[in-house]
Amino acid sequence: MKKIAFITGATSGIGEATARLFAVKGIGLVLCGRRQERLDALSTELSDLTKVHSLNFDIRDRDAVMEAVTTLPAEFSNIDILINNAGNAHGMDPIQSGSLDDWDAMLDINVKGLLYVSRAILPKMVKKNAGHIINIGSTAGKEVYPSGNVYCASKHAVDALNQGMRLDLNQYGIRVGAVNPGLVETEFSEVRFKGNQERAKKVYQGYQPLKPEDIADIIYFVVTRPYHVNIADLVVMPTAQASSTLVKKNL
Repeated sequence: MKKIAFITGATSGIGEATARLFAVKGIGLVLCGRRQERLDALSTELSDLTKVHSLNFDIRDRDAVMEAVTTLPAEFSNIDILINNAGNAHGMDPIQSGSLDDWDAMLDINVKGLLYVSRAILPKMVKKNAGHIINIGSTAGKEVYPSGNVYCASKHAVDALNQGMRLDLNQYGIRVGAVNPGLVETEFSEVRFKGNQERAKKVYQGYQPLKPEDIADIIYFVVTRPYHVNIADLVVMPTAQASSTLVKKNL
């Protein structure tokens, strides 16, 4: 029987790249996202490679998350792999002038959304004493940089939750691990800078950033290790990056 992977934030970036690679490898997919047109297009495309089911909901909406998971058809309801990928960064304001709306968005999606999805899926994993959870964190969960305040706090929370999940779920044989990327060229910076494409492009100029496919390769490697191997916490950066504030650029 094919394994089933549940991927949040599947319509772009790391989530989409992971979905594409998993499909090629024959893993069944539950693709989750807010943008119905993208979900439909990706689901149609990947259904030629594997079985696919899509769920359109906002992970910030607790009731919508719970309802979506309960409506899964039987062949998709026993999730083997959960990829908690959906996340966002909004703004780069110093703490004293930060936007409350930006703060809410980051905490609601990066922390509460991850919790809601995990809480909806975990009972069946616990019941069958099997499963694998991959939490997509960030180097921002390992260090703090100027004007990163709340985003860094949210990713530090993911780091703590990853550790807490691993402790609580150990007795049920559920593997838990985090992949923490540095600079990856996605829509991330465009969202952070509120659609300012020129400012977003500058983030990735002068060096070779990671691509979503790089992270997808790592995620696939992690979930295909023998059962006795659990990669608990992995940090990956482009060669040009040494920390959140030190990047070798040739401009």
